[in-house]
Amino acid sequence: MYTPPFAAPPFPTPPTRRALLRGALGLGTAAALSACGQGDTTPRTSGDVTLSLWTHDPGYEAFFVKGVPAADRATDFRYHLKVTRSGPPDIVTKLLAQAVAGRGTPDMVGFEIGSFPRMLRGDIAERLLHDFTPDIEAVPGLKDDLLPARTAPFSRDGRVYAFDSDTPMVVYFYREDLFDAYGLLRGDQTWEEFAESGARVYRDHNASMCVVSTVGSDPGQVVQSFQMLLYQRGGAFFDADGTLRLDSPEAEEVLRFLCEGLRSGFVIDVADYYGAAMQTALKSGRVIGLPMAIWYKNYGLLSNVPEQKGKWRVRALPPFAGGGGVTAALGGTGFGVIKDKANTRAATEFLFKTWLTHDGQVRRFTETGYLPTRRSVYEDPRLGAYKDEFCGGQRLFGLYRSLLPDVPAFHQSPDQSILYDVLAGNLLRAYRGSLTPRQALKQTAADFRDQAGR
Repeated sequence: MYTPPFAAPPFPTPPTRRALLRGALGLGTAAALSACGQGDTTPRTSGDVTLSLWTHDPGYEAFFVKGVPAADRATDFRYHLKVTRSGPPDIVTKLLAQAVAGRGTPDMVGFEIGSFPRMLRGDIAERLLHDFTPDIEAVPGLKDDLLPARTAPFSRDGRVYAFDSDTPMVVYFYREDLFDAYGLLRGDQTWEEFAESGARVYRDHNASMCVVSTVGSDPGQVVQSFQMLLYQRGGAFFDADGTLRLDSPEAEEVLRFLCEGLRSGFVIDVADYYGAAMQTALKSGRVIGLPMAIWYKNYGLLSNVPEQKGKWRVRALPPFAGGGGVTAALGGTGFGVIKDKANTRAATEFLFKTWLTHDGQVRRFTETGYLPTRRSVYEDPRLGAYKDEFCGGQRLFGLYRSLLPDVPAFHQSPDQSILYDVLAGNLLRAYRGSLTPRQALKQTAADFRDQAGR
């Protein structure tokens, strides 16, 4: 049985701890946050244990509940789960508030990737979350098997604070029947060649082969349209140290590509990827292809156009002529454990024996549709035999295996929300032609530094 190392630092007295926490949270950085569950913090080492789990997704709840018997067999604990569901931002807000209050923190938390940057402010992650780095090293082969691209979003200074739920590769979804009808090739074309064909298809058939979101009230979706192709091209928002990298030749190239595509009709703008406008565009055949993360099949296509089952296919992204890869990554949820609690050890072992085992990762895909985060699991014959009926019976794991080397790391910053706000507005201005791509990126960098103070 795997027994992780635990070293609990000295715990401050309650009055000092709470005073520090209240002051830090009021400043918005929570620089003095500490895991402050009220009551006995003596680690439980065996027996019955009830883990408090916070998550935003009922699919995760179902996965963990179903995994209890396997965790019971693999550890000295007998697990019970108490699950609380809330919206992703609310989970982080409540977690910090409960830490300040000195009671009511959960044992395990699911952090949606867009909400996790709040944990990177100051030393919140270090003081509140259990560091999995020594636990990973204690399991033979695990460190080399975990995909670094998917530990990066939930890491700080080389320390891992949460395990991702997915390797959410960005692929190209397309309507095979309409690609055939319009004489579109599906071979080794570049994005630039795709765009030339897309302009013709728009002119002749009023159909588009790429999509950007332009809903101003949701900066995340606006940014994602640009983000996917930026990371594919080799650009990034931030580096591993949290330094802004946005103003780059790759970013300017990608933004110009999207702006020109909007003018030619190769790219269509929609309010968002999931609502009525997108549904209409899909049903009417105005959108016949788009780059998106693999989970979009369930949450965007299957939910909006179930009657098109069997007509859609998946392929790697076309490469850019100037370089980069053939995929990116978009989304994810990292599960972490609160440190210095009576159940910290039990929660860590539970996560390792459900979330990270080979069979657990296979089950996670078959039950939730999320791709493994361990490299070796992609070789499992059960996954190799999987056929996606919505995508015409495609066996997709050969494609997924081939894309693994190109999955880029996504480094986050505590000031990421500032970037998304200012970038979304400047992207929209570039799409409308009121700013050039170069001007939009320079303005975004200036706005970000002004607001973030660095």
